[in-house]
Amino acid sequence: MQIKPTSFFVPHLASEFLRLKELGVEFHSNPKAMGPVFIVLINDTCGNLIQLVQQ
Repeated sequence: MQIKPTSFFVPHLASEFLRLKELGVEFHSNPKAMGPVFIVLINDTCGNLIQLVQQ
């Protein structure tokens, strides 16, 4: 069974990524363009997949 990410939509992914990174949040990678959206996965210490999305 595959775990599906919980997605949170944000208006400005780049600024949110930098803000959270400064607070010590770890990410799987830098934000990426996926067609018309930008996404980034947060490295949750409990194994949950949390994704930030900008449309």
